[in-house]
Amino acid sequence: MRILHLSDPHLDCVDGPNGHGVNARESLRRILLDCRAVQDIDVVVVSGDLADDGSREAYTDVLELIGGFARERRVPAIFSTGNHDERQAFTDVLGSGHVDATGTDHPADLLSSADGERAAISRVGGYRIVSLDSLVPGKGYGRISRAQLDWLHEALTEPAPDGTILAFHHPPIALDVEVQRALGLRNAAELAEAIRGTDVQLILCGHFHLQIFGHLELTPVWVTPGVVSRIDLTATAGTERAVRGASATVVDIGGPHSPLLHVLHARDPHAGQTVYELDAGQLGAVIARLGP
Repeated sequence: MRILHLSDPHLDCVDGPNGHGVNARESLRRILLDCRAVQDIDVVVVSGDLADDGSREAYTDVLELIGGFARERRVPAIFSTGNHDERQAFTDVLGSGHVDATGTDHPADLLSSADGERAAISRVGGYRIVSLDSLVPGKGYGRISRAQLDWLHEALTEPAPDGTILAFHHPPIALDVEVQRALGLRNAAELAEAIRGTDVQLILCGHFHLQIFGHLELTPVWVTPGVVSRIDLTATAGTERAVRGASATVVDIGGPHSPLLHVLHARDPHAGQTVYELDAGQLGAVIARLGP
């Protein structure tokens, strides 16, 4: 199976430059345009921060642009929430986040949650793809609720023919970078317990705006770089620099060397230009405000 994995488009209610001077829709259009020649895509997965401002306009355009890309290829599109998303607006436009090849909200299973968490299951060929909701309203870090973990564990008691893939926003792994340790998934150990010994073959995440590969116990974890920007780790330690350049990942799973992951970069003439820079004090303030 081949997955086109996107994350962090960060659209807002206006089709124009954001506060950092980047037109998020243009970044998304550019990477989708440059992915048009990718062959044999079976599903598009978008792991959160679809909207930057939680607006209905943002979700409507996400459905039009990414959903339209998927419909043209007659494949489903699966969306999960991120820390910038707003559950009600997400639900109003995208429903469960599992949109079939005709553009219809059509999950195989859906978590019923008092908090409106967006967790659902689709089946693509012999694979089961499960989206989870790691959003903690008002914070930058993530947590997958006990209700979701219990629902997931129950779903995984019956293996899928070819295995299961999880998709959610906050990575359960991090580099030795303070902001990643503070603002990643805070209950990775609980997730590891829920999936231990099951058929989960891969976890797909976003949030950090750069690519990382690692493992949660024995399960491979992939963090795809962002669409709206990427984090440049050549910046001085303890600071943060974001640069332009939309990216996506082609994920091939099921072959002899599975998973195979290949990052695609949009042919953006502005790629590499600085979007913002935070010094140590500014970054520390972000961690204090958005961390646990």
